Amino acid sequence: MTVGEVARFSEISVRTLHHYDEIGLLKPTSRHQNGYRLYTDSDIERLMQILTYRELGLGLDEIARIQSEPQTRTDALTKARARVYERIERLTQIAKRLSSALEEATEGTHMTAAERLEVFDGFNPDDVAQEADDRWGDTEVFVESIRRTNSYSAADWRRQKSAEADIYARIGRLITGDIPPSSDQALAVVDAHRAMITEWFYDCTPQIHESLGQMYVADPRFTENINNAGAGIAEYLCAAIAARYSN
Repeated sequence: MTVGEVARFSEISVRTLHHYDEIGLLKPTSRHQNGYRLYTDSDIERLMQILTYRELGLGLDEIARIQSEPQTRTDALTKARARVYERIERLTQIAKRLSSALEEATEGTHMTAAERLEVFDGFNPDDVAQEADDRWGDTEVFVESIRRTNSYSAADWRRQKSAEADIYARIGRLITGDIPPSSDQALAVVDAHRAMITEWFYDCTPQIHESLGQMYVADPRFTENINNAGAGIAEYLCAAIAARYSN
């Protein structure tokens, strides 16, 4: 076999084979009349031994000594095995430290069933997860929302629910004060609502926000969920959002 054929066969570079030849580790048995190296079956067998020893972590000097002094083979392989065991132990310790670091980095991001019930007031988001995926799964905002919320801890969700509750409370006060949805106070709440969605879920554009406002009264489940914070909040928010983008 030529040096190129051996390189392809053994998946090492021609340069490496040239180096082995230069240092006397693997000299091809013969050469073509034009000077090209030619490797015999015995040369290939010797190369396979070299590559095996390299995989075991032996240096080229050690490999050369083993091949020139067969009696040192057992001692060299015993030392190589010890190095492999040391490497395994070292990698095992590294893997343990990485696992600890991952646990620390993700601590608190997974909620228990009890925490989910507490945070979502008895509502289980998994009940509508498939429907949401069917309706919006191929949209960028849905993908972004899932990416963000999958990392939220129970504490994160409590902060989000608190921000949402503050907005609903402001709407409740507007309703009590008989302030129209088109008022400046109502439009300010609409802007705060949109900012809350952008902060916690996805970039809520005016077009998306307007569609959300319509859905709040078109889907009874949204209406009921929002109105748990106070009667008429969903309808008021829908009207205020429509007024905000009416121009």
